[in-house]
Amino acid sequence: MMLNLTRRHLFGATMLAAAVLAVPALAQDKPVLKFSAVFSEQDIRAEMTKKLAEGISENFKLEPYYGGNLFKQGTELVAIQRGNLQMGNIAPQDISKQIPEWSVLTSAYLFRDAAHLSAFFNSETGAEFKKMAEDKLGIHILGPTYFGARQVGLKPEKKINTPEDMAGIKLRMPGGDAWQFLGEALGANPVPVAYAEVYTALQTGAIDGQDNPLPNVKNMKFYEVMSQIVLTSHLIGYDLLVISKEVWDKMTPEQQQSFQTAADEAMKWSEEQHVAQEKSLLDEFKAAGLEIYEPDQEAFRKFAQEKYLASDLAKSWPEGILEKVAGM
Repeated sequence: MMLNLTRRHLFGATMLAAAVLAVPALAQDKPVLKFSAVFSEQDIRAEMTKKLAEGISENFKLEPYYGGNLFKQGTELVAIQRGNLQMGNIAPQDISKQIPEWSVLTSAYLFRDAAHLSAFFNSETGAEFKKMAEDKLGIHILGPTYFGARQVGLKPEKKINTPEDMAGIKLRMPGGDAWQFLGEALGANPVPVAYAEVYTALQTGAIDGQDNPLPNVKNMKFYEVMSQIVLTSHLIGYDLLVISKEVWDKMTPEQQQSFQTAADEAMKWSEEQHVAQEKSLLDEFKAAGLEIYEPDQEAFRKFAQEKYLASDLAKSWPEGILEKVAGM
């Protein structure tokens, strides 16, 4: 009797242990998607990423890395292509390095605002650009992640009204031809500096200024080492929420639809938060002692567009693309 009881207990204990061990094993079966971004964990887009993670949690586990800690700025796309990364927040400038036609989507004064940006990527023309990236780069673009109009922030107190006033200004721009050309299109002397090093570079005088949307200036505390913000609004700042095409193609149609819906909701929330914050930050920066003013934007627009159209970059642009975008 005692022997049978012992066997039953042993059998029950064995089954219980097996069940407990099976729980993490089942959890591990859920695909892990590593996500890399250059923005900090305090950024609105980090909260966007969390919302995305919640939206796809039934089928996937999203593992985010912020501040360029997993892959440095500009290297995320190649990491996805090599299979070392599943998702990323990719700058269109990085795509243009491999697809010259995409450089038009990085040019100054192309998009008017966040709504115009979204309208483009939801259009037939936008779909053509997304397919181009999918076919040539092996990435699936879920959509644009708006993070504000880029403005020029300077440490020197020199008044800026036209591009000619930017002559000799050492303006930090990310590395890469498209970014550096944008700096030239503003009339400045572009200097490549890593995002995480901008604060120190401004503080020491290695650069005179930087260009970023106001929420970024707030998050990275650049305003502490600046005297003014010039509201050039020269570029609608956005990256692209991207997933490996290989990963995307392995999903069922239902999973793809659910994933896209979760991404759309997260990106829309982030856009709304950025638009609201841009408005409130103007007053906050003024209270902090910064001079904020709007230069002759038409002079900047004309200078930049003429610079682009005369460059080799424009030779690769699809015919009539500027007119198509402007008419949306």
